[in-house]
Amino acid sequence: MKAAAALMFGVLFAWGLGISGMSRPEVVLGFLDILGDWNPALMFVMGSAVPIYMAVWFARSGKRPLLGGPAPRGARHDLDTRMFVGAALFGIGWGLCGICPGPALTLLGRPSAGGLLFVACMLCGMLLYRVVDARRAVANPA
Repeated sequence: MKAAAALMFGVLFAWGLGISGMSRPEVVLGFLDILGDWNPALMFVMGSAVPIYMAVWFARSGKRPLLGGPAPRGARHDLDTRMFVGAALFGIGWGLCGICPGPALTLLGRPSAGGLLFVACMLCGMLLYRVVDARRAVANPA
């Protein structure tokens, strides 16, 4: 049951990315280009997603997750260098390429050289993070 629900929500997410244009880098870059040829279409995506999320959050707050299992841990509230560097790298990559990690995976459904290169670089960056973080933990045990 959990696997079927996960598949259904994954397909729904990919479908939403496709319909909204978030899996098309030129649409995302057009939205980010506020001083040039600005495309406000993605504002409508956010404008429809926020109220839906808020309604579900208020309806479910304090209850067990719908699909069972442990409730997610609370968010961390400490601001450290890793968070700022990660946010900067994410923002720079998103602004340069117009691709976010979630939509990047949907690009694999219609492979292109740019999409494959982005996903390969994203996976290499994730691996590099694990290596650097593990070395940092060994060098500076808490």
